[in-house]
Amino acid sequence: MPIKIPSTLPAFDVLTREGVMVVDEELAASQDIRPLRIALLNLMPKKIQTENQFARLIGATPLQIELSLWRMTDHRTRNTAAEHMKSFYRPVSKIWDQKFDGLIITGAPIEHMPFEDVTYWDELRRVMDWTQTNVHSTFGVCWGGMAMIHHFHGVDKHILSDKAFGCFRHANRAPASPYLRGFSDECVVPVSRWTEMKQAEVDAQPGLTTLLSSDEVGPCLVEDASHRALYVFNHFEYDRETLKQEYDRDAAVGVPINVPCNYYPQDNPALPPVNRWRSHAHLLYGNWINEMYQSTPFDLNAIGH
Repeated sequence: MPIKIPSTLPAFDVLTREGVMVVDEELAASQDIRPLRIALLNLMPKKIQTENQFARLIGATPLQIELSLWRMTDHRTRNTAAEHMKSFYRPVSKIWDQKFDGLIITGAPIEHMPFEDVTYWDELRRVMDWTQTNVHSTFGVCWGGMAMIHHFHGVDKHILSDKAFGCFRHANRAPASPYLRGFSDECVVPVSRWTEMKQAEVDAQPGLTTLLSSDEVGPCLVEDASHRALYVFNHFEYDRETLKQEYDRDAAVGVPINVPCNYYPQDNPALPPVNRWRSHAHLLYGNWINEMYQSTPFDLNAIGH
């Protein structure tokens, strides 16, 4: 089954060219099934790139997915055309009465700021509380995951002296977890952040289970069963060239930045990078959707009860 997105959304053509099954609203309506309703709260500056990345992963399962795009109500992006935002995004203030099978909260380039100083923090806190009654399973990614684990458990992020930047090996700490079904003992995950979560502080919180972690860059994937949530602090969703684009951007304006480690062949930025995480990315999001499908109520109104 395909992912249901508007035919005018840029991701429709991108995913079609890649062979991902996509369907527009008219055809989806003719299929006598209930699609999984998944929303993407997109906090990243490059909205279209992020849409493509997550739509690619959640559109690769046998289930029909209905993807909704959200933005913070009063936050205005400077990196995506206003027409695109108006056409495809809804402010979260319009969704309080709705229910969803899944929600992804993305990262945001505001790591150095205390959570409480973020202009939309109060509204985001309301979203996170709202998930407990209106969303069956929530996936917090990078800063989004850090925000959720801080909100629900009081775990703080810590500023790094140097950016964690590159592709790092992570150990499979919970091979029996349904979210890691099919995972190898180790996997490579792209990392791009100036902050970290401390493993000891995660371990100190009852109800949190670390599924993937690295000796170099700390915990990566944490399950929070009591809040029906996963927190991933790294970027399985990244494209092959995303780290390259970040490195080239900073290098072009003179921002001190290390070459992303273990990313380019021979660590040489003159050579094209190689994607070594794509299969595990599809496994992770496919497993998340499968677990969601197995346990979500058929009646959306029953979510949260």
